[in-house]
Amino acid sequence: MTAADWITAVLLPTGALFALVGTVGLVRFPTLLGRMHAAAKPDTVGLFLLLAGAACQLPDLRSAAPLVLVALFQAATVAVLAQTLGRVAYSRGEIDERHLVADELADAVERARKDAD
Repeated sequence: MTAADWITAVLLPTGALFALVGTVGLVRFPTLLGRMHAAAKPDTVGLFLLLAGAACQLPDLRSAAPLVLVALFQAATVAVLAQTLGRVAYSRGEIDERHLVADELADAVERARKDAD
């Protein structure tokens, strides 16, 4: 076995484990914000590890360019999507405020409601 095979043998199962943990968290967490966190963070890291493991098996760097584009697209879209979903759920009152440690959006939402009236 080559070094690339060993690296792949570590990265692929580790990436799959991260994806599994994210999926379990998505099912088990009771709140919307917890589920969004479970869907965004571990699944993104899992995908990065899977892509890195797959890239190690490719013959040259040029062949790995599409995998890098997939990773960049995932990193950009998941962060924006989680932020947007969190703000929409908060502004609609679907977040249980007892689960928040700090409520940094309360003033901004109140100002937006006053401006809308």
